Amino acid sequence: MSENPQVIVVGGGASGLTAAIVAAQNGATVTVLEQNENPGRKICVTGNGRCNLTNKDMCPEIFRGEHTEIVQSVLKQFSMEDTLEFFGQMGVAFTDRNGWVYPRSNQAKCIPELMLLKARSLKVKIKTREKVKDVYQKDGRWKVRTEGWTYEGDRVILANGSGASQVPGSDGSGYAIAEKLGHRIVRPLPALTGLRCKGNVFSVWAGVRTEGEVTLLLDGKPLYKERGELQLTDYGVSGIPVFQLSRYAVRALEESQKAELSINFFPEYTTEELTELLDRRRELCPYQSEAELLVGLLPDKLIRVFRKQKDLIQTLTSYRLTVRGSTGMEQAQVCSGGVDTTQVNAETLESNIHKGLYFAGELLDIDGPCGGYNLQWAWSSGAAAGLHSAKEKL
Repeated sequence: MSENPQVIVVGGGASGLTAAIVAAQNGATVTVLEQNENPGRKICVTGNGRCNLTNKDMCPEIFRGEHTEIVQSVLKQFSMEDTLEFFGQMGVAFTDRNGWVYPRSNQAKCIPELMLLKARSLKVKIKTREKVKDVYQKDGRWKVRTEGWTYEGDRVILANGSGASQVPGSDGSGYAIAEKLGHRIVRPLPALTGLRCKGNVFSVWAGVRTEGEVTLLLDGKPLYKERGELQLTDYGVSGIPVFQLSRYAVRALEESQKAELSINFFPEYTTEELTELLDRRRELCPYQSEAELLVGLLPDKLIRVFRKQKDLIQTLTSYRLTVRGSTGMEQAQVCSGGVDTTQVNAETLESNIHKGLYFAGELLDIDGPCGGYNLQWAWSSGAAAGLHSAKEKL
């Protein structure tokens, strides 16, 4: 047996390409199996096509999952600073928007381009259009069976992502492979997605973008709050504040809890200040109707929704919606759920069930909010899995 471990990486996305590069840099012979024709396709659509690589405000506590203890160990091994150095050495320059870090080109496609150039310079074999059907051990070796071939290696890194995304090939097939190998899967559900709500106003307000603060109530109890630009849609609500809350709402519905949203369309005012503002407008413009008082304060479509409300202040500051679901996996940026992290070594990301089997990226039950956190998890977990799969003695 060769002294250099042969590592097979299943999945050529953010975590898989990172794992392949780091494993190769540490002496492993690496093969990447990617079912799409072009690796890194999902990276190309992140950050609205600009690729929010990471966030300057990176802390383990911001990540979510059933057991998030693993995050601290992984980020310590490959930090935000390590990420900037990693990509900087490939030639990426950066721009910083309030801590959200992007490539200076504002083109997400440059990231997989440069990663593939780096991987090939390290003699990583990249096999595309290879859909993995099975992963198993036989005679002390790992076998990875695709539709056309069976690859053999000393180590396997499962980095084949989730079903979240409109990108073809984002099918969540890694869950079935991990489950067959004895791993518990926390049910994957959409996260960072719009929320479908009950109501009949949505055709009126569809297309509106407005500042607001959204509070998520579970079984009547307010638990999470986010502020920013809301996108009002023909199915309910979207926008970054809604995305940030969506994983909690979707998982609550899965557990038969009641999920509601309370929207404050004037978060910059207290209730008293807003009351004074409208009273002052009434004094200045006694010829205006209640609806006309809102002209210049809200978009026309919202005024049409609110004009018949009896308690205007209550409506403007705590407009209630009942959540009935999400826009689905295809519209989600990531998913919550995945491989139970208690079954994975927190430092090496090696399976606690099978020696030589590693996990990286979104396949694990870890997710983060908008802002580069999910890509940071991909880079960090990919780097940790790649490092330890290469360095562990045969």
